[in-house]
Amino acid sequence: MRAKSTVTRRNRHRRVLKLAKGFNGRRSKWFRRANETVNRALRFSFRDRKAKKRDFRRLWIVRINAACRQHGLSYSKFIHGLAAANIQIDRKVLADLAMNDPQAFAAIAQKAQAALN
Repeated sequence: MRAKSTVTRRNRHRRVLKLAKGFNGRRSKWFRRANETVNRALRFSFRDRKAKKRDFRRLWIVRINAACRQHGLSYSKFIHGLAAANIQIDRKVLADLAMNDPQAFAAIAQKAQAALN
């Protein structure tokens, strides 16, 4: 009698169907459909973990730019002024300051502007 790898196959099917829980219709019940959908979902999740970092950086830059414009600076000049003033604050923190603590951001913008002149 030939071995049909029953245990291995069952475990593989069970693992895929567990990941497919919550999908609609056959995608959560049939192994072949579930396997296609799970593989696709895993590819999307891998790709979008990378894209998420890019998206947040773009959001922070937009917020910093909007706050800089209120102080008469462009984003690029503000960042150049920070480098010239030797202020090392990342964009995530700068965006948070711009949103939640405008006075602190104004002080940083003044220092950046003074370093440009």
